[in-house]
Amino acid sequence: MIVFRDPMEIPEGFGPSVVAIGKFDGVHSGHRAVIDRARVTATDAGARVVAVTFDRNPLSLLRPERCPEALVSVDQKIALLRDAGVDAVLVLRFDEALAALAPETFAEHILVDALGAVRVMVGADFRFGRGGVGTPEFLVAFGQEHGFTVDVVGDVQGGGRRVSSTWVRELLAAGQVEDAARLLGRPHAVRAEVVHGLKRGRELGYPTANLATEAEGFIPADGVYAGWLVDEGTDAGGYAPATRYAAAISVGTNPTFDDVPVRQVEAYVLDETGLDLYGHIVQVQFTARVRGMVRFDGVEALIAQMDADVTAVRSALQS
Repeated sequence: MIVFRDPMEIPEGFGPSVVAIGKFDGVHSGHRAVIDRARVTATDAGARVVAVTFDRNPLSLLRPERCPEALVSVDQKIALLRDAGVDAVLVLRFDEALAALAPETFAEHILVDALGAVRVMVGADFRFGRGGVGTPEFLVAFGQEHGFTVDVVGDVQGGGRRVSSTWVRELLAAGQVEDAARLLGRPHAVRAEVVHGLKRGRELGYPTANLATEAEGFIPADGVYAGWLVDEGTDAGGYAPATRYAAAISVGTNPTFDDVPVRQVEAYVLDETGLDLYGHIVQVQFTARVRGMVRFDGVEALIAQMDADVTAVRSALQS
């Protein structure tokens, strides 16, 4: 897959392209429905599938007080779009200059000139251009004049509600990672380098891989989870998962000892000894919540609960 960070990087004559445009935060099942449709169309047209997205949520510039926390980082999003089957991604820097473009300028420079679009796919709520005046209806009319057609793709529904990044975020914030996975089509994951911690887990008989606090991806509610640790090695840009380990995952501030000032994600790898993951980039994938985070009266009670947690994690991963 090719990644462009600026329209100027796209070589002349790159098209024809079938283009899907959106924030693609989380690349959930609704997004993939658009991409799947683009892939089918591109096959018939002998064209490439291109996802056009942004390096941040436009609300972070336009309405920062309303901007939600992202479900995934830009790098995670690129990897997920690759896995969804797109041929190229154009990541646009959403700054004041881009926000000020007239919709005609955006469509002509990016869709026509740079990508050679023959079909464009957007959601019904897609807006672009200065003041958000660019609408799907505008694109339809513009495309008729410039040689491309537009598909306005309907929402994917689930449980009587539109599948959206907002819904996924709500579920993760409540610790409902299984329900979030149903909307995403995969377990939600955070990604970071493994760093040195207080090594208290090792002292308790459960050594953990501690993720750096600047982890990529939305961190679910505090608690203990069953899931997987995927070791990507030391190449931060590789995105080539090498080994997956069953893991018991803890999210929180360690209330029993009350000495962790910020929320920490740490993973105990089951049935593996001698692993040295320091400096490695890992994904921690959440598949089921075992319990919430609680404070224990002493180390013995904590260890007994950790024993029970590991048993529960094994059961959850085998079901």
